[in-house]
This record gives sequence, C-alpha cells and structure tokens, in this order.
Amino acid sequence: MKSNDYFDLNDGHKIPVLGFGTYLIPPGEQTLTSIKTALNVGYRLIDTASFYHNEADVGQAIKESEIARDKIFVTTKLWNANQGYDSALRAFDMSLQELQLEYIDLYLIHYPVYEKRIESWKALQTLKQNGQCRSIGVSNFMIPHLQELMDATEIIPAVNQVEFSPFLYQQELMNFCHKHNILVESYCPLTCAHRLKDVILVDIGHKHKKTAAQVLIRWNLQHHLVPLPKSKTEDRIIENFQVFDFNLDNEDMKRLDSLNEDYRTSWDPSKEK
Repeated sequence: MKSNDYFDLNDGHKIPVLGFGTYLIPPGEQTLTSIKTALNVGYRLIDTASFYHNEADVGQAIKESEIARDKIFVTTKLWNANQGYDSALRAFDMSLQELQLEYIDLYLIHYPVYEKRIESWKALQTLKQNGQCRSIGVSNFMIPHLQELMDATEIIPAVNQVEFSPFLYQQELMNFCHKHNILVESYCPLTCAHRLKDVILVDIGHKHKKTAAQVLIRWNLQHHLVPLPKSKTEDRIIENFQVFDFNLDNEDMKRLDSLNEDYRTSWDPSKEK
C-alpha cells in the first residue's frame, strides 16, 4: 500500500486510503493553514461537515492550492437539525455554497436520526442521481440502521463513517459493512490521544520504530478502513502521513485487536432507535 493508493467504492468511484479530519479545528486561519499543510504533505481526502463550521475554509484551501480539483476528495455531512427530504436538499445547497465547489465527492448523513434518516437518504439519492455529489453514505450507523436503510431504499451506502480504533474494535459492524461492500471510514482513530501510552501500543511502536499514532493509523489501513486522523500541528500532520513504509505483522494485529474495551470518545449511536 502506497500513499497515493485508493480503495474502490461500491458505486464505481475511488477514495484515498488515508484522509485528513477537520473536526474541532477552529474555523479561520488555523483550519486554512492545517488543510494547506495536509495537502502539501500529500493528503488527498479532506473530511468536513456543516456542523464543524469550517466548510468555507476547506473550500478556500482547495482553491488556493495548486492541486487539480479532481485530485482532491471532499467529504461533508448533513447535520441532524436539517434531516428530512426537503431540508436535506437545502442543507446540501448551503454546504456546496460554503465550499465554493461545483460538486462534492462524498455526502454523508451525519447521524441516524430516528424517523428522519430514511427521508434524508432519499434526498441523498436524488443528489447523487442529479450529479451534485458523486458518492453518498452515512455516519454513525450501526447494523440495525444500515439494515433498515437497505430494506427501504435502492442505493446501498458507499461509506459508513464511525468511530474506530483497537480500543473500539467494532468487528461485527466492520464485517457487516465488508460483506455488503460498504467501505468503513474511521474517525477518532487516534482515540483523541487518550490511549497513546498503552503499553502494547507503545511496544509495537518501538518494534517498528514508529509512534503509537502511526501504529494506530496502520492498524486501520490493514483492516481495509480509511482513517481520518486530525491535528492542528504541522509535525503531527506530517507524522500521521508517514505510515506507508512499514507493515504490522499478524502477531501485531492480533495484539492490537485484543485491546477492545468499547472505549468511545464521542457519541454512542448504538443507543439510537
């Protein structure tokens, strides 16, 4: 696996194997600088959301870069308050306006809001059919949410973005998504730095002369997941991209897989009806 590799999506499009997350990076100059740094380093997948309030900065960074638009994969998301068919269409238009782009590569339902997610998904299908976004998917959907959606509508999500790390190893969800050719993106793959001193993680890092963060990112990649590490610091943005020059062996992967403790740093969508 190389830094410029892609995974195939179930709709015929491709997605970079490693992305750059922008959640909680303050809107304005800091977001702009961070994204420009990420693009210069080699990241080609930028993940944002209307809820992050930095879509305009993402669009500006892309416009000011010297990278062709079709080489950058942009994801944004439909926020909970805007779910429903008509409101989702309006929210998409607002995101497109904020980003100042002609199209969005991937549009996600941010959360499986009860009694609204099916209508929201129908709106995303309309956007895809109209060519306004190339791929559509979901975020924070558990197996019952995915099954409900697939039973009720025609298009299977291309992506399910969920919190994922060895400490939240959602193996059953991952296997379900793989079975149905839904690619899994992992947010908070570095556990918001809460578990970077774990002794097994540190030991595997020493073995490969890599940091704990790099081991976590590599673990995601080797499970065929697209990790979305986030940082505001240039050195760490660079470090998080330097994960293509080593491999975790089977023993490493088994040790990391064993770390699951259902540890979440964010919301728990399994409780959503």
